[in-house]
Amino acid sequence: MNLGLLFLETISTGVITSEEMEWVTSNQRYFSRLEKATAIRLGRLVDRGAIQLGCRLRLSGASLKVN
Repeated sequence: MNLGLLFLETISTGVITSEEMEWVTSNQRYFSRLEKATAIRLGRLVDRGAIQLGCRLRLSGASLKVN
């Protein structure tokens, strides 16, 4: 997993999964300085309620049918 991509996905959907949050917390010791700052920003967004802890629904294009 990549923290930068995770951050962008989380910002765009407004949701972070518990598995993603667990990955962030368990890998903090390996983060660069920039990644640490990103993780702190992500945590602050969660604390403010701008990002919700939950699940993301992924719908494939094939399952969407418009009549």
